[in-house]
Amino acid sequence: QVQVVESGGGSVLPGGSLRLSCGVSTNLFSRYTMAWYRQDPGRERKLVADIDNAGRTNYADSVTGRFTISRDNVKKELYLQMNRLKPEDTAVYYCNKEGPWYFDWGQGTQVTVSS
Repeated sequence: QVQVVESGGGSVLPGGSLRLSCGVSTNLFSRYTMAWYRQDPGRERKLVADIDNAGRTNYADSVTGRFTISRDNVKKELYLQMNRLKPEDTAVYYCNKEGPWYFDWGQGTQVTVSS
């Protein structure tokens, strides 16, 4: 059973930065397109960014130019560098593979952007 563990969230002021990390316990990590998702209370989980096994990236319009997704296939880790954070970025952030099927979801990491 693959485990996913997210970390790096916190509380920041608008305009601040955070770097999220995610460890994934599968030796097949390098084969998967991996992604970051976020979920606001009472809303559906939404894709933030993804990265395929060749390093090609894709971003939601709302984060393009501010967030950068990256991966380390040796460490089996996924990262999300978040700059110029806005209050609307407040959410629980999750990492997982690209759908339609997913690993068991981790606990996520809370990001709060507030003055």
